[in-house]
Amino acid sequence: MRTSRIRTATLAAVTAALALGLTACGGADDGAKAAGGDNAAGTAQSRSASNGDGKDGAERAGGGDAKDGARSTTAPGGTDEAAGKGTTAGAQQCRGDEMLLTAVHRFAGQQGDHLLVTASNKGTKPCWVTSYPAVKLGDVDGTALPHSKKDNSGGGKHLTLQPGGTAYSAVNLFDYGSKHHTAQSFALALRGADGQNGPFYSVNIKGEKPQFSWNEADVLNWNTKKPYDF
Repeated sequence: MRTSRIRTATLAAVTAALALGLTACGGADDGAKAAGGDNAAGTAQSRSASNGDGKDGAERAGGGDAKDGARSTTAPGGTDEAAGKGTTAGAQQCRGDEMLLTAVHRFAGQQGDHLLVTASNKGTKPCWVTSYPAVKLGDVDGTALPHSKKDNSGGGKHLTLQPGGTAYSAVNLFDYGSKHHTAQSFALALRGADGQNGPFYSVNIKGEKPQFSWNEADVLNWNTKKPYDF
């Protein structure tokens, strides 16, 4: 009887131990699965963040802003052109007191003898010139020189000068060698769109031969290129 009871007790203890062992193993396994599930979920969330928010961030930084930046970088001319058009449209007429006016006597005593006139915009805003400058040579009289009949057409257009921009004109000199006039300076005025002259400004001649002579003279339209550049 004792032996049977001992065996029964032993078997019960072993059974209880096995049950506890299985319960512990099952609990560990369930915990591992739960941890694995949380980790997997966390990984999925991380992937979602990297593929979702991260991608959106990349698109905002590289796809959105970068694309916009690429457009402004790739096509700055479009922006500049638009700004240029707006600026040009809003430009005012150039004022003589904001212009640097200079002149050089070129090809003295030769065919093509002329005064190269340069007008530079020293203001901070774009401005325009039109037609040809009103020029009075020396102190001969108060009449401005006529426009050259051999000049190119298109002088009625506005020629916009950005700050620092330069326009050129020329005073053609015709010296017949007798009864001519001589001077070393002249007066220049800018013409408005209505053809009226602004204030006259004195311009001194620079170069090796500042003195010039003429029997007749005329003036060329403003241009962005130097006339008679030969």
